[in-house]
Amino acid sequence: MVMAGGDGPAPRLAAWTLDELVQRLLERQPRALGRAISVLENAGEGAVTPRDLIGRIYERTGRARVVGITGPPGAGKSTLVDRLARHCRQRGETVGILAVDPTSPFTGGALLGDRIRMQSHYLDAGVFIRSMATRGAMGGLARASRDAVDLLDAAGFDWVLVETVGVGQDEVDVVRSVDTVVLVTVPGLGDDIQAIKAGILEIADVFVINKADREGVERVWKDLQMMLSIGEHGAWLPPVLKAVSVRDEGVDRLLAEVERHREHLVASGELAVRRRSHLRLRVETLLQHRVVVAADRLLGLDREVERGFAARLDPYRVADRLFAGVVGAARGEGAP
Repeated sequence: MVMAGGDGPAPRLAAWTLDELVQRLLERQPRALGRAISVLENAGEGAVTPRDLIGRIYERTGRARVVGITGPPGAGKSTLVDRLARHCRQRGETVGILAVDPTSPFTGGALLGDRIRMQSHYLDAGVFIRSMATRGAMGGLARASRDAVDLLDAAGFDWVLVETVGVGQDEVDVVRSVDTVVLVTVPGLGDDIQAIKAGILEIADVFVINKADREGVERVWKDLQMMLSIGEHGAWLPPVLKAVSVRDEGVDRLLAEVERHREHLVASGELAVRRRSHLRLRVETLLQHRVVVAADRLLGLDREVERGFAARLDPYRVADRLFAGVVGAARGEGAP
């Protein structure tokens, strides 16, 4: 099985209790995995909420090797992920893949081509693929994607591969929540290194120059090496690899470097440091979301913005009033 919903119509979530959904998820049933991720994307479905799900399965997380594959559009990330999954499956390891797609602000639709390109895994019960989109919620993409990693981890997948375009803050936040960040680029992007979002460059653990049979690969390699030589790195110096994923060239070396990085994280204690940082980032995201929701419920964001606009108040004063309303309500003082 592969893609969420790929094995026929799923029963309505209302037909499953939370206990049943969790049990099916822990058994790695594709329908349950698909339904559970839909709960995360939609911030709840029926009587089940993301908080319910994560609360029930969180103690089972922490075993999977979580790898983020990011880079600019056209870098061949989907093909690289597909080949990585094949190599892992040849070793008898299971793979969960989350293809994080930016949502159109006009249509609300996601770019789901990744799932089409990975259909070679369709009949493989050891691979699960799901595309995710933000639905326009503030921080929704990063929040739901992090929770989805937990679901796949708890379901017992050996690897969780998170593919993202890496062009917006939501996508940067997604890859800040994985154990190993693989940045994929290709020759011919123009100002090659400048075309990659700086926030991603700073947190990449492994660099891959894909489509390395193209002209200009040596220039990209030299640019990356120069960038790494002037940057600040700890005990881990990110390797710069070359690959031609469509021919399966360099993929075995990439997998070996990802595993070497994992060994480094465990031996140095950095894995625990990173995961503690991931938890803090997730908590901050949830707090921000709750404050905004509470401010809107208590005072009305649109009403306060309209009020501030009419009175020519600066944004800090408008935000102060909204925040004071949230704090006052928490103290039982009522809205200002």
